[in-house]
Order: sequence, then structure tokens, then C-alpha cells
Amino acid sequence: MQPHSPPSLSGTLLSIQTGRVRPLMVGGRKLVSAIGKTAVSGPIEVGVLGLAGDEQADLSVHGGMSKAVYALPSEHLPWWQAQRQKQGATMFEEALAPGYLGENLSLQGLLEHDLFIGDRLDFGSVILRITQPREPCGKFNAVMGYAQAAKDMVQSGRCGFYLAVEKPGFLQAEATCQVLAGSRSTCLTEALRHKAWKHLR
Repeated sequence: MQPHSPPSLSGTLLSIQTGRVRPLMVGGRKLVSAIGKTAVSGPIEVGVLGLAGDEQADLSVHGGMSKAVYALPSEHLPWWQAQRQKQGATMFEEALAPGYLGENLSLQGLLEHDLFIGDRLDFGSVILRITQPREPCGKFNAVMGYAQAAKDMVQSGRCGFYLAVEKPGFLQAEATCQVLAGSRSTCLTEALRHKAWKHLR
């Protein structure tokens, strides 16, 4: 028997962001990263390797068919801004803009504890499959401005998730999607704890 989608599980795509590889200082070292992304307007092409015009600096941990697109619930941005200020990153008073955490898709109404690996987001013209939660790294700490940011992501579950592109096409802001349930065996927050916590203790 095939699993059924929860009838009320749907979301809205508030904005779409892409980024180019740029220099980034991490622990005194000059690296490169495309974590900071900026909003694009109008329809954008979504191929099997991601959004048109989007770049990744390290293809061993980002990008590829299983991590073609990174989505983040927009509901998390005020929490992350509060965490930065609590940790003393007071030089960043402005609200976090969509794309600041590296997200390609800013979603509303779809949170990690309600989603499972294998679930699909059906936008009609595009279908995306959830493959894994985001695992934070040192670059995330550098961008957020405090050393405990990666641990905060794991402990809070406010991580967002990677998506594979099952049906390529075009997306634009304000599109809505329905969640098509997969096997629903591994929740995203559970998967994050299993995959990332051992590296952050």
C-alpha cells in the first residue's frame, strides 16, 4: 500500500536565490564559498544539477544530483538573527535576508519535523525530492559570525534540506507545492541528529 500525503501539508515558495563563488575568511584562512545568495526575479530554470546561474565552491560536499537545490523554511530567519545577537554578533543588526544561509528556496509552511527523506515537493511544473538535511560546517560559523552556529543548527533542527530534481522545469516566487509522501521512515530532524551530531561533540 502506497503512503498518502497528509492532506494539509503544503507550502509556498516565497523567494528564489542563487549565488556565485566568492572569497570567504574562515579561521584566518581565505577560502571560497557561494553560501551568500541573492534573490532572482521571474521564472528560473531548474535542471537536474540545480538552478540556472547558481554555483558551489566545493562539489565534494555541495551540489550534484542529490543536493541540487537547498531549501530553508523562512520561519527560521528571525530565530537565527536572535541567536547571532545573543552570541555577541551585534555588528549585524539588520534582519537576515533570504539566501543569507545559502538557501536557494525560501519556503513557508514546511518545517523539518513534518518532512521525511523521500517526500516530494510537487510544484506542478517542477517536482523536487527531499534527500537529506543540511549539515553545517565551519563556513557556516564564519558567515553567521559566532563559533557555535553549527551546533545551534543541529540542536535546534533549523537546518533546511537538500533536494534532488525529479521533474525539471521552471519555478518562480509565490508558487505553491503539495507534499507527496515517500516511505516516511526517517524524519529530517532525526536524520540531522544521526548524521551531524557525532562531528560536533
